Amino acid sequence: MSVRAKFTVVRKEGSREEGGTVTLRPVYGGSPENDQFYRWTPGGQIELSTVNQAAFNAFEEGAEYYVDFHRAEGS
Repeated sequence: MSVRAKFTVVRKEGSREEGGTVTLRPVYGGSPENDQFYRWTPGGQIELSTVNQAAFNAFEEGAEYYVDFHRAEGS
């Protein structure tokens, strides 16, 4: 089974050259799809810390991202 959630980047701390921390929170409105996601995921936070420049730069503050959770094999 997998679970899909939709999150918004609310903060980026660090630099484009060295990486940093990205904080995401569940979407809560603005579109019918966001309203549906909020119905099932009303709260929470994901915080990613990375030294990978490309990964850090891939996130844009204020942009929305899908997050898919799948159980890892062997766990």
